[in-house]
Amino acid sequence: MFGTLLRFYREQAGLSQEVLGLRIGFSKSQVAMVERGQRPPKGSFIARADEALGAQGALNAAGAELRTSHLPSWFKEFAGVETGACARHQYETHSVPGLLQTEEHARAVFTSHHPSLDDEEIEGRVAARLKRQELLTRRPVADIGFVLELHPLTRPIGGHQTRKRQLRHILDVAQLRNVQIQVMAPDRTTHAGLNGPFVLLETAERSRLAYIEGQSGSFFITEQPDLGDLFGKYGILRAQALSPEASMKLIEEVAGEE
Repeated sequence: MFGTLLRFYREQAGLSQEVLGLRIGFSKSQVAMVERGQRPPKGSFIARADEALGAQGALNAAGAELRTSHLPSWFKEFAGVETGACARHQYETHSVPGLLQTEEHARAVFTSHHPSLDDEEIEGRVAARLKRQELLTRRPVADIGFVLELHPLTRPIGGHQTRKRQLRHILDVAQLRNVQIQVMAPDRTTHAGLNGPFVLLETAERSRLAYIEGQSGSFFITEQPDLGDLFGKYGILRAQALSPEASMKLIEEVAGEE
């Protein structure tokens, strides 16, 4: 909404994004990203824009109420549903799920982002990811499960010591009574999850939905038969995976390899 208001006053003043940027000391791309809601206005941006556009304090007032989120725009809807979920189950193939990441691991992930993120955005995304992890210990408790391929647990994101601490953290989370973590048996010759990762959610109202994401995009599945097929697929994956006890033993062995 702040970006929409900024664009309104800029167009009323007959200025391009480039000209406005020159007048307030910011680049055209920064003005564009603020207008699209992709980046919060920083420093003196709001005050200078209010003066340059003759907004008579409207932008200052709107900026005072501005609440920014470091979650990607395509992820925000899922994050909102996830917060109130009574059950959440995930099959993951290539990375440690965000709900299980340590701060150190998450920072290494965002530092590797392409295109590169600035330091403020990295720290904002790390904080947002850690905030989401409150679901693990929230009251009322949520039923949470993970089926993980072994590969994400062996890749040393952030270095070998970071990986070891990450694995120890997963072992700690697995001790929560409402969390079940399983590792897919690495020697399986049949596999129900070859089409890729997904997340299953059940809301407080007991409605079910599935969530799938890829490169900078995502979508929900809410209709049958696709929704039922994914819930059935997750049940098969749990049966094909190692038991929680055997999974923890395997993770301990991987953590002790350093």
